[in-house]
Amino acid sequence: MRGRVVKLGGAIDTILTQHAYPPSVARLLAEATALAAALGSALKFDGVFTVQTKGDGPIQLLVADVTSDGAIRAYAQFDEARVAQAEKKAPLLGAGTLVFTVDQKASDERYQGVVALEGDSLTEAFQVYFRQSEQIPTGLVVASRQDEAGHWHAGCLMLQQMPREGGHEIMTDTAAVDDWHRVMMLMQTCTPEELTDPALAAEDLLFRLFHEEGVRVFEAKAFRHECRCSRERLAGILASMDEVERTSLIVDAKIDVTCQFCSRVYSFPEEEIKSL
Repeated sequence: MRGRVVKLGGAIDTILTQHAYPPSVARLLAEATALAAALGSALKFDGVFTVQTKGDGPIQLLVADVTSDGAIRAYAQFDEARVAQAEKKAPLLGAGTLVFTVDQKASDERYQGVVALEGDSLTEAFQVYFRQSEQIPTGLVVASRQDEAGHWHAGCLMLQQMPREGGHEIMTDTAAVDDWHRVMMLMQTCTPEELTDPALAAEDLLFRLFHEEGVRVFEAKAFRHECRCSRERLAGILASMDEVERTSLIVDAKIDVTCQFCSRVYSFPEEEIKSL
């Protein structure tokens, strides 16, 4: 079996606090980001891995992406009034789709997987994807919370049953099935508090859960919050627009463009717009 454990602190706190999301929106976005980091770190790619939900609930869109060198960013689109009116246990995402996208840096090659999304169960939708597309038994535990100081933390534990060495078929003999069920039972004892505790190192958490099974831990990979927006990139987008469309965006002799990921505002004066 192989696994990934992700613990996000300062990076996810920055992502959430720069938008001042309602707690219920922040919780789901934090979980989506932790899941994206876990799955992205398990893939072999050089570029950007993106997780995106689209639903008919109060939260219409969640987007979280991670680059192959560990930069993460995320944002949410939601109806503030509907979020406020939603009952505590009412689905915020609703029915829709969960989309996985891998964009390779060195080519135009793109891989995309789509699965159905119902309610707010991101972990269930991820597991459906693994069953349908990857055909790999996968267990997931994900959690997020805001501590007493107002800082956000998120975590994800992912385990997968791998084929025998040199093969492609998942092991189905009695011993392998029993081992998988045992590990899943141990995994489910991981509490949200443990998964999001910044004082509990990932190595200590894994030892606590699986020391009787034997765990080999590889070198840790650091994640950081980093947005890829830039003035040059946005200027290129404006330049690609039809002149009439571009002119219609001018307000008070300028066009202000706000990055949805980091909330940074880029201002383009009318004189600069005319020269694009």
